[in-house]
Amino acid sequence: MADLASRIEAAKAEVEQIKGQISKIREDKNGEQMNDIASQKGPLQEIRRPPSMKLRRTLKGHFGKVYAMHWSGDSQNLISASQDGKLIIWNGLTTNKVQAIPLRSSWVMTCAFEQSKGNLVACGGLDNLCSVFQLQQAQPARAAKELAAHDGYLSCCRFIDEGHIATSSGDSTCIHWDIENGEVINTFSEHNGDVMSLAISPSNANVFVSGSVDSTAKVWDIRSGKCVQTHVGHESDINSVSFFPDGNAFGTGSDDSTCRMFDMRSYGEVNCFGHDKILCGITSVAFSKSGRLLFAGYDDFNTYIWDTLGDGNTSFQLQQPHDNRVSCLGVNPAGDALCTGSWDSLLKLWA
Repeated sequence: MADLASRIEAAKAEVEQIKGQISKIREDKNGEQMNDIASQKGPLQEIRRPPSMKLRRTLKGHFGKVYAMHWSGDSQNLISASQDGKLIIWNGLTTNKVQAIPLRSSWVMTCAFEQSKGNLVACGGLDNLCSVFQLQQAQPARAAKELAAHDGYLSCCRFIDEGHIATSSGDSTCIHWDIENGEVINTFSEHNGDVMSLAISPSNANVFVSGSVDSTAKVWDIRSGKCVQTHVGHESDINSVSFFPDGNAFGTGSDDSTCRMFDMRSYGEVNCFGHDKILCGITSVAFSKSGRLLFAGYDDFNTYIWDTLGDGNTSFQLQQPHDNRVSCLGVNPAGDALCTGSWDSLLKLWA
């Protein structure tokens, strides 16, 4: 037994040594931050004025906390999910409710719109299921498919295309599904804690990124079913991830009160957004279409806007904030509108 204990201790020491070597290599490879590079190319102060965004629409119709929202590919319709047990399809331009879908479980945590044709929506939550609905059906209240394989709550779902969807779960895994057959194609299980969010790359549908309570963000290759990059830096749960528009980088939002930006080409963090006045967690993040702005929803009812080329300490705040926690947000594909959803039961559209 003594020999076994000594071998275990030696192995632990070796692991710590390897971790130290990895950390040193990461530090050696870390170059200048985005703000340093931007400042070398000329003055940008005239661009760094507060974005001229105003509240344009307020969507009223839910009777419980709004937990999730997602834009459709046409940039006009969007879907929202609430604790009132309803999915609502909205026309963001007219504020009309296009469709309301009652759910079997009111504990819904995520929803998604299929982007190419917009005929499918999906949702999931504490029922551990990913329910897929066909909007063209006569009775869309009944799920066309219920995808069951997760052993924990469904935290996020995103369509890859009409026939495939990716989900993340509190069981520490992500799953790539064949919707038609209801079968699991791949299970991604290298996280060490609940997976809270995922995002599909806009430039390569075979790549997605996930964020977890293990404080890491992982980049996955759908074809191989393996993790190809693990990004560290956050000190607490990562609640949201979003790809940069060109697909080469992604942003994260965490309970450590910071948003961070990671570049997959340099395999490192290129900016960190946060300051001493923000002490609460981030629930959701999304980039503007140009990638210049990073929008983030916070537990303190506010939505902050960060300049991705900035110093990471200067933020702009949306006026007329929500009356409760901002639980979700998203920029439409056209890039001309931002939607925020809150526990105050409202969705707000900004442009």
